[in-house]
Amino acid sequence: MDWSIAKILMQDGLVTGVIYALMAVSLVLVFAVTRIIFIAQGEFVTFGALTFAIMSDGRAPGTIWLLPLFGVLLFLKELYLVYKGKNWQSLLKSFAWLVLYPLLLLWAVPVILAMEPSLWVKAFLTLLLVVPLGPMVYRIAYEPVAEHSVLTLLIVSIAVHYAFVGLGLVFFGAEGWLVSEPFFDGMVELFSLSWSYQSLFVIGMTVVIIAALWLFFGKTLYGRALRATAVNRRGARLVGISTGMSGHLTFFLTALVGVVSGIMIVSFITITYETGFMIGLKGFVGAIIGGLVSYPLAAFGAIAIGIIEAFTTFWASDYKEVIVFGIVVPVLLLRSILVKHEEDDE
Repeated sequence: MDWSIAKILMQDGLVTGVIYALMAVSLVLVFAVTRIIFIAQGEFVTFGALTFAIMSDGRAPGTIWLLPLFGVLLFLKELYLVYKGKNWQSLLKSFAWLVLYPLLLLWAVPVILAMEPSLWVKAFLTLLLVVPLGPMVYRIAYEPVAEHSVLTLLIVSIAVHYAFVGLGLVFFGAEGWLVSEPFFDGMVELFSLSWSYQSLFVIGMTVVIIAALWLFFGKTLYGRALRATAVNRRGARLVGISTGMSGHLTFFLTALVGVVSGIMIVSFITITYETGFMIGLKGFVGAIIGGLVSYPLAAFGAIAIGIIEAFTTFWASDYKEVIVFGIVVPVLLLRSILVKHEEDDE
């Protein structure tokens, strides 16, 4: 291997590594606020990528039916809670968001696609269709057991992952999808390498998303509420911060990051209904490097995973997954020696 090949491998590793970095940051966010190891994070990448790919092909995706299904289930739950004594005044708002909004999308998406809109419009429709599933998944699967142990929440996460994999097979089929038309077409020379505008777009979007999250947590009231919940859930409740609201907002953000990642990555690799699991796992390795608490360490660790994966693909492609996931072992061993364990207050 010479330096020219090494630069190309680093370039490839950086492009995939920034996607892993978004996964790692999302996983740290969810775990810090809700104590949930969200294994199904990769499924939002899959659903976002495949929904966008099918719409790019000019067809309405099967996921237009998923949002109404989840919405009706949650509205029936709201009706039951009102029957049990919950304030009925919030019922109209719930009906609007859980029933009317999904039905509006169910009607509007085929109509808009018939007009042959641009890729940007299709990407926006993908966000409208898939991102609301995040808070819905939290309310259906996690909210009833939010105060249980981390082990219980992990078991629920495994169940959610398998449910989404099955739904992905039903809605998208077993074949893979790749969007051949990029958002930006063309090439540019940087650092003695040829970069596609699409690659630079992915890297730039990653920087923008991470910067936006930093501003959100540092400058907004809701962001500070999430930080307070991450530091001390009991203390947050004592000062009036709703941990339920924190969970809904956290899952909205992680779904948004996952769907945007899927929209970006489907232009580079073929995505199937189960690809997101491997992407999420590699993001999880980055999150482990950050100890599931440090956002910068998780992001840099995930980028390093992408670069290591690129080099191992060149040297020993048959063992690349073994090498990538094997990194977890020395990291955990080192952290067990250096990091002092403290029992959680709950």
